[in-house]
Amino acid sequence: MTFGEVETLFHEFGHGLQHMLTQVDYPGAAGINNVEWDAVELPSQFMENWCYDRATLFGMAQHYQTGAPLPEEYYQKLLAARHYMSGSAMLRQLHFATVDLELHHRYQPEGAETPEQVRDRLAQTTTILPPLPTDNFLCAFGHIFAGGYAAGYYSYKWAEVLSADAFAAFEEVGLENETAVVETGQRFRDTVLALGGSQHPLTVFKAFRGREPQTEPLLRHSGLVAAS
Repeated sequence: MTFGEVETLFHEFGHGLQHMLTQVDYPGAAGINNVEWDAVELPSQFMENWCYDRATLFGMAQHYQTGAPLPEEYYQKLLAARHYMSGSAMLRQLHFATVDLELHHRYQPEGAETPEQVRDRLAQTTTILPPLPTDNFLCAFGHIFAGGYAAGYYSYKWAEVLSADAFAAFEEVGLENETAVVETGQRFRDTVLALGGSQHPLTVFKAFRGREPQTEPLLRHSGLVAAS
């Protein structure tokens, strides 16, 4: 498997864990059911972080023929590549989300701006290079009208905020501290994985984290702020 495939496996397994470990008796709110769009990816994106954890990765990464462990130099390359173009990726998602919200919330068909002009205005603060005059991005941005994400594209990035903050709980107790990790994992299991859509996502998150979500862990995981 490639590292990208391993990340995908961990991602989808996060959804599976929420289904398998639910403690909600009603199917309509068990597992990922009835979980709002902006929180449904929390467990899956949370699991991706473990792919970069040394103990987790080295516990399974070995040559399929010889059984030799993953070379240290390859692990260091994975860590270095994790932040490659992360700033551009962050801007890209923020641009898509703000365009989506602006068109649904404020745009008036008979107003002073066309949809393209709305996008160009927002691009001034969310892109490095301005859109080309021939750019027909909005014609291909299916999320603004299809797939269930209309006015909800922001949930991609917000779920990353939640998942990064959730993983930060494990970092704070020390990823090498097995006892503390187990205790934190049990709390994660009893809240995020167990409660599903039976309670509001913020209530569930606060039950696990003891506070509302913060953006600092995502910025740190993205390499955009230094670790404190």
